[in-house]
Amino acid sequence: MFVRQIFRFVNLHPVCRTYCSDPTRIEKTVNTVTLLGRVGADPQKRGNDAHPVVTFSVATHANYRYDSGDWMQKTDWHRVVVFKPALRDSVMNYLRKGQRTMVTGKISYGEITDQEGKQRPTTSIIAEDVIFLQGQQQQ
Repeated sequence: MFVRQIFRFVNLHPVCRTYCSDPTRIEKTVNTVTLLGRVGADPQKRGNDAHPVVTFSVATHANYRYDSGDWMQKTDWHRVVVFKPALRDSVMNYLRKGQRTMVTGKISYGEITDQEGKQRPTTSIIAEDVIFLQGQQQQ
């Protein structure tokens, strides 16, 4: 009953009627990712001179506690891709393995062709901003 009432409201409401039925109107969507973690390896420059790109990985983790009281840490690795020229240069010059960083951007799914010619799915974070939180970790 409640679903039917909402459906009627959506179909009858004049603002929604014009918004939903106008194919030229572009709908607002959100694709935002924020990562806070450590850099897994020094950034690498890829691509070519006409289309350069910088990539690096960020590790994030979650801690879990078992009923026995033991702790377990699960680490996730994220591939970050930087296209913006000024940000790309800063990342190459200042970001290093082990450094804490915060990355904001959007998630992107795609496919790459491996060395054997097979299509493999890939997930990347397209960086909009990279914040350097501290210098390189002491080793």
